[in-house]
Amino acid sequence: MVLSWSLRSAAPSVTLWDMKLLVTLIGLVLVLEGLPYVASPEAMQRWLKHLTRIPPAQLRVLGLLSMGIGFITLFIARATGLLR
Repeated sequence: MVLSWSLRSAAPSVTLWDMKLLVTLIGLVLVLEGLPYVASPEAMQRWLKHLTRIPPAQLRVLGLLSMGIGFITLFIARATGLLR
């Protein structure tokens, strides 16, 4: 019984501020994702045609690199207190 209480108290709690930040970040991602389509749809069509010619393995590596950079950025922001 004491063990379960100590584990529960050690778990991080999600606050309303955390949820606001999450929703804000999702909104920001959607705005940034949609911006090129509004600013220059013709260029986006050319870019998307070009993407179909890139081998899947190369796209996977680019995706993993992007995710890695994103995770490192988030880690640094959280570790240094930039988000608080």
